[in-house]
Amino acid sequence: MNGCMKLVIFGVMFVAMAVPALVANDKDDPSAEVIKVALIGDSTVTDAAGWGKAFAEAFDASVVVSNHAAGGRSAKSWLAEDRLPAVIKERPDFALIQFGHNGQPGKGAARETDPETTYPEYLKQYVDALAAIGTQPVIISSVTRRDFAGTDHIRTEPDAPVPEGVKNYLPLKPWADAAAAFAKKEGLPFVDLYGESVKLHNELGPEKSAAFNPKETDITHFNEEGAALIAGLVIAELKRLDHELVAHLKE
Repeated sequence: MNGCMKLVIFGVMFVAMAVPALVANDKDDPSAEVIKVALIGDSTVTDAAGWGKAFAEAFDASVVVSNHAAGGRSAKSWLAEDRLPAVIKERPDFALIQFGHNGQPGKGAARETDPETTYPEYLKQYVDALAAIGTQPVIISSVTRRDFAGTDHIRTEPDAPVPEGVKNYLPLKPWADAAAAFAKKEGLPFVDLYGESVKLHNELGPEKSAAFNPKETDITHFNEEGAALIAGLVIAELKRLDHELVAHLKE
């Protein structure tokens, strides 16, 4: 066998041994198949006061969750603060979007949105920008406040009577309904967090629901137990949708 032939045979053998090793290394590398998820929303989505951290912890190492939610923001003000470019730069596979609380009347012109007009218009801006980079948006309706208004059921209708001496919180139902209608119109996955959280707290009642308050009078945000409960509702809705992310939940 001449020298050239030996070199050819050696080269073929080297490639044959090296390719399987490279494929194996690629499969062993978690970053090779990582799924990136961005959370966009207000304080009820943040890690500190919302369900974001508990949601992220429910997934295995193949999912990386980046939380861009910010307290006190509405669909309008979050955009106005130029926060979207940071999400775009990450090029997430999925973006979960939940607003509503800070778009209500009394929050000021910089934040207020109309559920029939400007709220869906702002949601459209998020969706178009994300879709342009291949990110799949998931629209989430506002998690309810634990506002029983002196009764044993969550107050959901704006014109529902409020007993004297009880603080009048405007229900989030109009914004939740607007989110649902927008998702349907755009053909996007929709997580009915408002409806599911109302149902949950109606089943629990005022006393047990109050156990999730981070402070006695805070019926908007959650302590650690409450955050886990609400994150569980989001995940249950993703299961109902048979969403791709469900396959990556921790066992």
